[in-house]
Amino acid sequence: MSGEDTLLISPQARDALQDWLDAQKALKGASENTLIAYRGDVVDFLAFMTRHHGERSGLGPLSSISVSDMRAWMAATRSEDVSSRSLARKLSAVKSFYRWLAERHGFEPTAVLAARSPRFRKKLPRPLDVDAARAMIDTVLLQSTTDWVNTRDMAVLTLLYGCGLRISEALSLKGADAPLGTSLRILGKGQKERLVPVLPAAQQAVEQYLRACPHPKEAEGPLFRGVRGGALSPRAVQQAMAKARAQLGLPASATPHALRHSFATHLLNAGGDLRSIQELLGHASLSTTQAYTAVDTARLMEVYARAHPKGGG
Repeated sequence: MSGEDTLLISPQARDALQDWLDAQKALKGASENTLIAYRGDVVDFLAFMTRHHGERSGLGPLSSISVSDMRAWMAATRSEDVSSRSLARKLSAVKSFYRWLAERHGFEPTAVLAARSPRFRKKLPRPLDVDAARAMIDTVLLQSTTDWVNTRDMAVLTLLYGCGLRISEALSLKGADAPLGTSLRILGKGQKERLVPVLPAAQQAVEQYLRACPHPKEAEGPLFRGVRGGALSPRAVQQAMAKARAQLGLPASATPHALRHSFATHLLNAGGDLRSIQELLGHASLSTTQAYTAVDTARLMEVYARAHPKGGG
């Protein structure tokens, strides 16, 4: 998305797009990053249609987009080396916007909604095994020449693996959240709140970090600090893990998010209930939790057989 693309769109279309984004935030709790992605996807689409039709007018042309127009946009997008997965995401955003727009302006959105999403193979998550997850946490203690930075990174990774937190959730914790109790109230995606048990190992890791951190703890300030005292960035955690996995000979898939996958998979392997794991992860859909644990299909089927009314368990 460029500034030039935004200028190609009529003021009426820009206003409609902003109203839709406001609705996504207010009604569905869409995050700022999601809204930025939505805006970019729809702006690209609207700018293409303006160039394609050679007119920059109100909402009228948007109500008469045809199947061939949609094919032209998808072909042009693919020609820019956009992956099938990214194109599917863009099409989803465009359809959502169009559905909303058609309801408010009374036109038929079938041509847009009927566009078929390109097929792509979903990549299964690649969790670390138990020994590798523990080794990763231990090894980040050796990545920096500054001891308190090492204890900080270890505390963050312990929360990702021990509590199943997203990295954004761990880094959004405030000083007032520490010392950690036996549970944490986490505000996740879509502003959905969940209660997560905290293991003693996570409590101790955070306590060790706080004792070593040279920056004073502030109730409303970030719990995890960068070297200069500001909020710790996800990039710093990713870099620490990259160094650690290089030392351990682990693949590039050993990322902070992989620790969350590992949390879910290891719980399931230990006999955890899929529904409970769904709640701990903060997933709206059980199918998302299944994707996290699909790497162990045999274990998943065993859980289903035991839990299903007709499974005999």
